[in-house]
Amino acid sequence: MTANAEFDAVRAKLVDHPLYAQITTEDRLRIFMKHHVFAVWDFFTLLKRLQTEVTTVTLPWQPRGHAEHGRFIMEIVLAEETDEDIGGGYISHFELYRRAMAEIGADTEPIDAFLAALDSGVGPMTALKDERIPSSVREFVGHTLDVALNGAPHEVASSFCHGRENLLPDVFSEVRANVDDVLANAPVFRHYLDRHIALDHDEHGPLALRLLAALCDGDPRREAEADAVSVEAIKARTGLWDGVLAEFDAA
Repeated sequence: MTANAEFDAVRAKLVDHPLYAQITTEDRLRIFMKHHVFAVWDFFTLLKRLQTEVTTVTLPWQPRGHAEHGRFIMEIVLAEETDEDIGGGYISHFELYRRAMAEIGADTEPIDAFLAALDSGVGPMTALKDERIPSSVREFVGHTLDVALNGAPHEVASSFCHGRENLLPDVFSEVRANVDDVLANAPVFRHYLDRHIALDHDEHGPLALRLLAALCDGDPRREAEADAVSVEAIKARTGLWDGVLAEFDAA
């Protein structure tokens, strides 16, 4: 799976994206976070879809078989939804990111308005139409939601694996290397990056690969579909980064 030139090319383009070297000021970091927080949120949409596929999350509980699949995903859920907080306690990575935004003064109005709309019963695709949400964010989250809601389990796992867990250590390492000076006043964001780099590289990335392989189960059709989704996930992320760069240029 993903042993193809197109995937390698789009992945390399994303890892070498010009965005990382352009996050040179706190103002630009704030813009980046305003966009990126939506990717932090919609990550959980993919994760929860996979959780519903390999574990029972409704009543009455029933055994699903393949406990190893459930174990893989629940280990990821544990760390992503209830990770160790700075100074003690536990926190989701989304809430940690939202705190990091507040710490540096990033604009939280778009994500807060989006979540408020969801709380009031508005569907996510409708909530994305809020004019405060950048169009590139709207397209990225729309793509994620489409995969999470309509994709086959192996397609969701491919997006989760190759568009998130097996990709982000490389991406976040690039961000970390280029914005180290800017992070002096953003210790929570620095902690977020370091935590993700460590978890995804050492634990979650390998777990996601194993889950994807199990769901494809050696079926050539599933593997081809998973490959196609992985390419689209990378392209969607590239579009998100392009949107951040465009706002840098407009600022």
